[in-house]
Amino acid sequence: MRAVTTRKRAMMKDMNRANTGLLLVGIATFVMMGAGQSLYGPALPAFGRALSLSAAQAGWLVSAHWIGCAVGVAAMYRWGAHVSPRISLGIMLCGAALIAAALGTVATFGGALIFGAGYGLSTVVFNPRILRAYGARGTAMVSLVNASFGLGAIVAPLIFVWLGSNPALAYALVAGLAALIWLGAGPAGRAAPPPQAGSAGPFRPMLAFQLFAVAGIGIEAALIGLGPSALIRSDLSETAAAQLLSAFFVAFLGARTVLIFTAHLTAPFLLYVGAMLAAAVSATLAVFVSPGVFFVAMGISAGLFFPGFYVAATRRMGDDPRTAPTIIAAGLVGGIAAPVLLAPVLDQLGSSGFFGILAAVSATCAVLSLRLCRRLPEMRH
Repeated sequence: MRAVTTRKRAMMKDMNRANTGLLLVGIATFVMMGAGQSLYGPALPAFGRALSLSAAQAGWLVSAHWIGCAVGVAAMYRWGAHVSPRISLGIMLCGAALIAAALGTVATFGGALIFGAGYGLSTVVFNPRILRAYGARGTAMVSLVNASFGLGAIVAPLIFVWLGSNPALAYALVAGLAALIWLGAGPAGRAAPPPQAGSAGPFRPMLAFQLFAVAGIGIEAALIGLGPSALIRSDLSETAAAQLLSAFFVAFLGARTVLIFTAHLTAPFLLYVGAMLAAAVSATLAVFVSPGVFFVAMGISAGLFFPGFYVAATRRMGDDPRTAPTIIAAGLVGGIAAPVLLAPVLDQLGSSGFFGILAAVSATCAVLSLRLCRRLPEMRH
């Protein structure tokens, strides 16, 4: 009996150690992901000059990242049980290194695609594992890991400016950080492995519900990837736009940090509804009052879209290995489409048109999500 108790304690200790390792590696990975993604915005003008691309053509670099994400998420849908944190980190390392190599247009776009694929893999690898590993504390821990994305996103644009707006050097630093995390990520792969298909209840996708993920991630991707270019068209300098992007991520990080301690007080989907309402107000004020100040304010909404939607959708769709890829794939539709649709028309939109479009989209989404809450009472709990 004593031997059995001792064995159970040892197993519990090993599981706690593995879960802690998963959390720490997840935090470090999301810091690196935040750095890599946030660099696209301030680096687009530099990429355009270096590669002789127009603003619309350079905007496709953001879309290449999100297309890569879609490839990674699709791979997780099929082979998710076999993908470890180290695999996803290794792919991001290769992508960042290829961008840093500055070998020309094809290599740079290929690097963004590969980095995006690893990004998509990591999102699906870490979020459901951490949610499952920490049980009742799972929502708070998912918020913590996703909040750490903001740390890298805050610092990276400032480092980019400090490096003389050199994207090759900036992505070399991202690649180096990915390599360091990869070295310590081995034990994290043993924590909270994915369940087998059908082992944890039915899989209940809801197409109409997924459209809210399309809108949320689409707005987030547009703000991060194209927001600095929109600010430059509002007569701000490239340096000021990069600094405002860092401030945007301070607001982003602040919102997710507060959520760590308050997630249990609000229904996840109501959190999403409130974020959309706030985004509509901030975008409208960016048009009529100050694009810089209210671009930063929209960081609060952007920080709440994913945690609110992801937890609500997970509860509705069930703990099936296809759930997380399906939820995140819906968001990636918005992440891919928003830069593709907006980048070619930025010049025609004028100094405030970008924020006007975001105001209209977020207001529409806020109204529709409120109607869904009224139709489905369980979304309010």
